[in-house]
Amino acid sequence: MIHAPAANGGTRSNWLKALTEDGIARVRRVLMPAEINALIRALNAAPLGDSVRQKNGTYAIRNLLEVVPEIAQLAGRPRIRQIVEAVLGSDAIPVRGILFDKTPGANWKVPMHQDLTIAVRERIEVPGFGPWTVKSGVLHVQPPVTVLEQMLSVRLHLDDCGASNGPLRVVRGTHTAGRLKTPAIDSLRQEGRITACVAREGDALVMRPLLLHSSAPSRRPGHRRVIHLDFAARPLPHGLAWATGVGTGS
Repeated sequence: MIHAPAANGGTRSNWLKALTEDGIARVRRVLMPAEINALIRALNAAPLGDSVRQKNGTYAIRNLLEVVPEIAQLAGRPRIRQIVEAVLGSDAIPVRGILFDKTPGANWKVPMHQDLTIAVRERIEVPGFGPWTVKSGVLHVQPPVTVLEQMLSVRLHLDDCGASNGPLRVVRGTHTAGRLKTPAIDSLRQEGRITACVAREGDALVMRPLLLHSSAPSRRPGHRRVIHLDFAARPLPHGLAWATGVGTGS
């Protein structure tokens, strides 16, 4: 069962309340049409390499903050910083960027999951961090839940995304449940508390990484470009460092 879309767009207090309670909120008109067009041009000009995935056109780009300089600049724009700092504070830094696009040539399903991995600069064995993986040449690791709780994802929509465009689907409130095992995920999914999060061009969906989420294939394949930016409130501990960002912790 799909409920009405979560997300509040109006005042800061409205979307912050939705984010706190549901783990996701919609902030309207974060990007203006001219900004969107400039970002699309920059993404189309991304150099081919391990980070760029293509199938009848580009459908995904990892390491987006490094591959497309305009995206790193985007992460520092006042409108984005206002959103991030309202949740994580003024010391928050961008730590990962990814582009997703569902097209006729690349139209996929994402099962219900939490975002449990982070991108780091080098492998250092630290208690509570693991297992390790490599994605597009960058080290990733699962950190303790306390690290994920201090992160925020901002999903910027470059196209309208309605119910037929494979929108994000979430189980509201699960961002407070910690790391969930498969039986718990299956149980929550079967309870039917799934919300389809539609968005208009220029809107942002602001979400917590631990929120259970998925997406179905688009029933109307076309561009559904989303710039996904992850932000962290603080450096990592014990010499670990974000793959993108500044500083290490102690």
